[in-house]
Amino acid sequence: MAEENNQNQPEDKVPGLDSPETTNIPTANAPDPEAVSGDNPNAAKPPAAKKAAEAGEKKPAAKKEKAPAVEDKPFLEFMEQDYVPALQKAIATEGVRDLSLKFAKQPIPLKGVQLGDCWQVTGSWQNGYRQFNLYFPEENIQGKKAFSCNEGKAPSTLESFLIDERKVTLDMLVSRLVYRLNGQKWLGRN
Repeated sequence: MAEENNQNQPEDKVPGLDSPETTNIPTANAPDPEAVSGDNPNAAKPPAAKKAAEAGEKKPAAKKEKAPAVEDKPFLEFMEQDYVPALQKAIATEGVRDLSLKFAKQPIPLKGVQLGDCWQVTGSWQNGYRQFNLYFPEENIQGKKAFSCNEGKAPSTLESFLIDERKVTLDMLVSRLVYRLNGQKWLGRN
């Protein structure tokens, strides 16, 4: 008999349609008010934030942005202001006292080969007897780099330098060149 009553009622009197009912079930259209998220405007505030808001306190300042890395400077500025002085200091720490360092755009000094000009860090000591060159053909520390060294004559071999590194840093450029010079037995007690 209950079925007859429901069928005979007009559509506007159907139970559930004439009065909205609320539930605790989240829907696809409304975020869960209990979920705490920065993207949810209906989210319940954490107790500390609630107390601060009620007391009229200001929110903590946003984190300050990090200063740009020295490696992000323009190439020439980085090389002259940061790399050459750091390299000078690192090699002097290894016991070389008469080091002459120079940064300039000049021809690549390979014996019998003309390769054109590129930016180079050139170092020499022992009255020019020991020399090394670090080449930057792309004017970018993240780009291609090469190395050569010689004792008393023009270099005959050009080696790739730091080719497998994802991101080259100032410390890496300095330490790997010092490491390479030490491999020649040119530094310290070698």
